[in-house]
Amino acid sequence: MAACGLDFGTSNTTLGHLGPTGPVLLPLEDAHLTVPSAIFFEPRREPEIGRAATAAYAGGRPGRLMRGLKSVLGTPLMEETTPLGRERLRLRDVIARYLAAVKARAEAQAGQSLDTVVHGRPVHFVDSDAAADRRAEETLRAIARDVGFRDVSFQYEPIAAALDYERAVSAEEIALIADIGGGTSDFSIVRLSPERRGRPDRAGDILANDGVRIGGIDFDRQLSLGTVMPLLGLGSPMRRGDLAVPNAYYHDLATWSAINRLYNGKTLREIEEVVRDCARPNLVGRLREAVEGERGHALAGIVEGAKIGASEAGAADLDLGLIEPDLVARVDRDSLAAQTGDLARAVAARIGRCLVQAGIPAERVDALFLTGGSTGLPHLRAALNAALPGARVVAGDTFGSVGLGLTIEAVRRAA
Repeated sequence: MAACGLDFGTSNTTLGHLGPTGPVLLPLEDAHLTVPSAIFFEPRREPEIGRAATAAYAGGRPGRLMRGLKSVLGTPLMEETTPLGRERLRLRDVIARYLAAVKARAEAQAGQSLDTVVHGRPVHFVDSDAAADRRAEETLRAIARDVGFRDVSFQYEPIAAALDYERAVSAEEIALIADIGGGTSDFSIVRLSPERRGRPDRAGDILANDGVRIGGIDFDRQLSLGTVMPLLGLGSPMRRGDLAVPNAYYHDLATWSAINRLYNGKTLREIEEVVRDCARPNLVGRLREAVEGERGHALAGIVEGAKIGASEAGAADLDLGLIEPDLVARVDRDSLAAQTGDLARAVAARIGRCLVQAGIPAERVDALFLTGGSTGLPHLRAALNAALPGARVVAGDTFGSVGLGLTIEAVRRAA
C-alpha cells in the first residue's frame, strides 16, 4: 500500500508516487508520463483511454470518444446519461472508468497497490457558486473511492505546482504560481524558501488563492466559433424573415463536453429542417455532415491543433476535408489573439484579485511561475507578464509540475 499524487486534468492526467530517488511521475501510456484525458467506448470491447482512444476514433472504428470530462464537474451534466453502445452511462461513471484505468496502469508500473491519494483540484471548479464547488469536490472524492482509493484528500493545483518549483529555490522569495490548464486557470501567491520547504504546516506561507473557469478548451471554443463554424453556416440567414440559423448546434459542436449531446435522432431531424429552410444550404449541409457522421471531436481536435500550431509557428491551416473535400481554413497569431483576447484578459485579471487578497503590490512578487498547457499561448503569456512586469518569469514543467507537487504532498501527508 502506498500514497500517490493524482492530477486529473481536463486535457491530460498524471500520477506520481515515491520512487527510489524521490517523488516521480509514473509512465501511464507506453513511456509517456501523461495520458490524455480521453476515453473511447467501442461496442463489445473494453474502453480505451489516452492516445489509443483518440487513435481509435481517428481511425474510424465505430464507437464514441469523450474528452474534457473534468469540465462537467459541479454542473448538472454530471448526472446526465449518454448512450455508449448498448448501455447508457452517467458522466460521473465515465470519469470513474477513465480513472480506474489510470490507477490500474500506475499500480502496474509502481509494482504495488496505491490506496492513498492526494487529488489535485482547481481553486474553483465552478465560478461564484460555493455549493456547486463543494459538490464537485464531493463527486470527485466519491469517484476516487469507487475506483479503489481508501484515503482521499485534496490540494489546490497551483499550490502543488509551488511545491515542485520550491525544490529549485535557493533563497526566500514570493512567487505567483499560474497554472493555466485545459479547463481552469488557477493562481496562488506563496512564500517559498529552502528553510520553509521542510515545515509540516505551510498554511501561513499561502498568501492568496484565486481562479477562474477559463482554460484551453474555452480558447478552442472561441477559435472554432470564429473560424470553423461560419463555414458550417453559423450566422447565415434563414430564407424567411430576419432570422439567422439557430446557433445552439454550433455552440455545442464547438464545446468538447457538449458534442455528444448532438448525436441523437431528434437533433439530426431538426438540422434537416434547418437545411431545408435556410438560405445557405450548402453551408448548413456541412453542419449536418458533421453531426450525422459524428465528426465533432475530430473537428475539435483540428481546432486545438491549429491553436497550438499558430501559437508555435505563427500560422496554421485547418484541414476540414473530413467535412467536405478541399475545405480549408487558416488561423494566425493575430486572428487567434483577436478571437480569444477577451479570454486572455479575463484570466490575467485574476492576478490583480490575488494581489488584493494577499495585501501586497505587484512589485513584491519576485517570480511568476508558469505551468499548464495553455501558457503556450503567446497573447495569454503576454497578458500574464504585463500584470507582473517586474517579476522573473519561470517556465515550469508544462504538464508535470502539478502532478509532481501533488506527489510531494502525498508523501508528506503519509509520513
